[in-house]
Amino acid sequence: MSTPCVTAIHDLSGFGRCSLTVALPILSAMGVQCCPLPTAFLSTHTGGFEGFTFLDMTDEMPKTARHWKSLGLRFDAVYSGFLGSGRQIGVVEDFIRDFRGDGVVVVDPVMGDGGAVYQTYTPEMCAGMARLAEQADVITPNLTEAALLLGIPYAELPSGEDGCRAIVERLSLEGRRSVVLTGASLEPGSTGAMCFDASTGRTEAVQTRRVDREFHGTGDVFSSVLTGALVRGSSLVEAARAAVEFVRACAERTAAQDLPMREGVDFEPLLGLLARPVASPLDGLS
Repeated sequence: MSTPCVTAIHDLSGFGRCSLTVALPILSAMGVQCCPLPTAFLSTHTGGFEGFTFLDMTDEMPKTARHWKSLGLRFDAVYSGFLGSGRQIGVVEDFIRDFRGDGVVVVDPVMGDGGAVYQTYTPEMCAGMARLAEQADVITPNLTEAALLLGIPYAELPSGEDGCRAIVERLSLEGRRSVVLTGASLEPGSTGAMCFDASTGRTEAVQTRRVDREFHGTGDVFSSVLTGALVRGSSLVEAARAAVEFVRACAERTAAQDLPMREGVDFEPLLGLLARPVASPLDGLS
């Protein structure tokens, strides 16, 4: 069997574990070739840092796509995240149309967190991200992004298990796409994901112990593990379970070191856990 291959369409931040500096090592550790298509280069990510640089890579993206198309490249997944400009919405839509083939399209609709929109995102970009997400087979919004996609105020999101089920089912486009809602807590002391699987029509929760700290980049860690597991043959819920447990293990390690929130999670020493067989993702961590 050939090595699975994923295109990762994300920004590259020089410091602060997120986006491509997370996706590349995680997918590689899972035995998946990661082909990056950078959307922007930033000196740091945008959370908790001031004065960061921002280089828009929009003009290079279609050039790369044309070259890859001329080479006849095929990918097992197209996986997109943070976008650097409104123009990139159309560029990524074109890329998905040209390269999706029989692979899975995973869109992490990165727009905000904690009820707030990221400072580089405009209302027009948020509307474009919702349109891009309609092309996905799987989306992985957090609660803030779910509210934006649904067009409702963050404070009005339903809560609890029934509320999370309602959110993913509303986001499924009447059952046509799978949804993994991250940061879904069904009871005090727990966190995880609520999953709607379009292939089965089932909605199922995955929960683990909550680490009482916040870290930047955990959504990128989650979606990268999820994507890697999907292309290795896991079901949606299996992939979400692997992602939930890996994020928790990373958060526990990072919290024990009392590292600053803006540095992200100390995931690198735990990458070996991701090389385990798909049938038993992260056994022993729970």
